[in-house]
Amino acid sequence: MTPVAWDPDFAARSPLFEPLRAIAGGLPRGRWPDAADLQRLATARRIATRSGAALTFVAPQSGAKPFDERYEPRIYRRGEMALRAGNWHDLLNALVWLTFPLSKAALNARHYRESQARRGRSGANRGKVEDALTLFDEGGVIVASADASLTRLLAGFGWKQLFWARRADVLERMRFVVFGHALYEKALAPFSGVTGRGIAFQVEPGFLRAPPGEQAAALDRRLARHLDDAAALQTTRELMPVPVLGVPGWFVANESACYYDDVAYFRPGRVNRPGSA
Repeated sequence: MTPVAWDPDFAARSPLFEPLRAIAGGLPRGRWPDAADLQRLATARRIATRSGAALTFVAPQSGAKPFDERYEPRIYRRGEMALRAGNWHDLLNALVWLTFPLSKAALNARHYRESQARRGRSGANRGKVEDALTLFDEGGVIVASADASLTRLLAGFGWKQLFWARRADVLERMRFVVFGHALYEKALAPFSGVTGRGIAFQVEPGFLRAPPGEQAAALDRRLARHLDDAAALQTTRELMPVPVLGVPGWFVANESACYYDDVAYFRPGRVNRPGSA
């Protein structure tokens, strides 16, 4: 169960939090970060939505809301992101905005367009594109790979071959970067079965030797371009399952080969999914 107490050292407790460490270092230690703390960070970074509105953190509204006051339209049109006090889910979402601002703005713009398109259709449910956008927003993992054969193993559910037999290659030629804020929330108290949904990018080997901050910024730009493509993320099947606790170095139990024999977690699945960009 996700802890409710504030833990100022949360980002140092697991390699999964590597992308957030720089921004988390600017949070207060003795109390929960509030909207003003996050606002200072967002203002300093000039973070804005695709409409040009500066990102601001505001209190949630209760009750039924007209279209423009709903979560995604409110962010897109006025830059106002609802933030619940003392809430890990909302805090981690804000930290992802601060770390991957271009990609979060691209996701929000796609959400806004998709929801606006079905606005006039009476009784229309959320469509496949919105499902895919939401799944990645909540549980996304960016995979940077300098070896296409490793990417194929990931897309083909070759978990033990990838994470154990080719463990040294994964450590040298791949990077797994958590994007989804719900996935970060699960990483606070990880449990067997925690699975992300990946988009893979082929990179040059030199890219993987760059400092983590430079890698995150470059992946943010590349992911934003991918999300801007209207043909991308048409369905959830485009996203590759990533059993994140199997990534070498991310969970102590995966230092044993038999860990990867747990088919309840490392499940065989359908191959030939798109999965990479």
